[in-house]
Amino acid sequence: MPLPLIALAVAAFGIGTTEFVIMGLLPDVARDLAVSIPATGMLVSAYALGVAIGAPIVAIAIANVPRKRALMRLIAIFIVGNLLCAIAPNYTVLMAARIVTSFCHGAFFGIGSVVAAGLVAPNRRAQAIALMFTGLTLANVLGVPLGTALGQAAGWRATFWAVTGIGVLAAIALAVCLPAKIEMPKTSLMHEFSVLKNVQVLLVLAISALASASLFSVFTYITPILENVTGFTPHAVTLVLLLFGLGLTAGSTLGGRLADWRLMPSLVGFLLAIGVILAVFAAAMHGQKPAMAAIFVWGVLAFAIVPPLQMLVVERASEAPNLASTLNQGAFNLGNAGGAWLGGVAISAGAPLTRLPWVGLALVAGAFALTLVSASLERRAKARVTVNDPASCA
Repeated sequence: MPLPLIALAVAAFGIGTTEFVIMGLLPDVARDLAVSIPATGMLVSAYALGVAIGAPIVAIAIANVPRKRALMRLIAIFIVGNLLCAIAPNYTVLMAARIVTSFCHGAFFGIGSVVAAGLVAPNRRAQAIALMFTGLTLANVLGVPLGTALGQAAGWRATFWAVTGIGVLAAIALAVCLPAKIEMPKTSLMHEFSVLKNVQVLLVLAISALASASLFSVFTYITPILENVTGFTPHAVTLVLLLFGLGLTAGSTLGGRLADWRLMPSLVGFLLAIGVILAVFAAAMHGQKPAMAAIFVWGVLAFAIVPPLQMLVVERASEAPNLASTLNQGAFNLGNAGGAWLGGVAISAGAPLTRLPWVGLALVAGAFALTLVSASLERRAKARVTVNDPASCA
């Protein structure tokens, strides 16, 4: 595990913590700033939209900045944003601070993925990306529950002070561990945007959005499912969610290894397995032990697809990987918001909680179908190359 990858993972841990920890602090923030719970809930939505909209703009703005300097600037934005969250005197300032923080999220993961892949041998690129994203999964396993506990004990501002400290540590690690010179092609605004003409890149973005929507159409409502359908107590739900987080961490490692072995077959297999486990969970949620087993496997599979998708978009957009990789992060976040919305629409339409896995299954079926289309186009492209240049198959 090269030290630069560990430094990137530390930064990912901080970024992941600040994104999700606010969910556990909403009541405390609402009381302290004298606003409603729905209003504080907008802090979550605004962050996701900031990632989706702001990240590509930031990525383009720093397209020709040396990679180490670009990552240092992004972590600086992260530190300033969380510092503003910690000292925010009112809701408006806190909202602005969350949006500022979100701007570094997608661009950091997008550029960081490209940097991580370039730091290792070609046959370990997906594993390098997976190691970086392990910081994000550990944020859900450790950062969010510890940050929530700190906020409840010492006030929600203490959590953001702690995350600011993590950002400072990450900045030091990046400054010390990243190589001074990281290879990067010179590019232009038009060249970066030309990646959007690539059908294969657009397919990967759509697959990422649908796969993420499949997860969040169910996971957003996992607490009421576990309490009202499965019969877990609130304390037991916390432990089950910890089990899910452990599955995410294991899935990141598994996805990286298999993607380095066979990229497209791994992605196809993972998406198919997600559909199967969602169908299993629809039946297993009525029993506590079967539900726990299904949730752990679901967690493994849900994050196993992230390294392959990130690696795939970097390969498909080899001439402008930074923007494409960043856009993929935006696609994930749009999927997060869209999946939660679709799950809410289903519930509002009268569907019981037990039907939500089937919503997720329909969405992942769409992702699976697009993956098959992408694989078919890839095979045709290789066949054309072989026909036009028979020596290429030698």
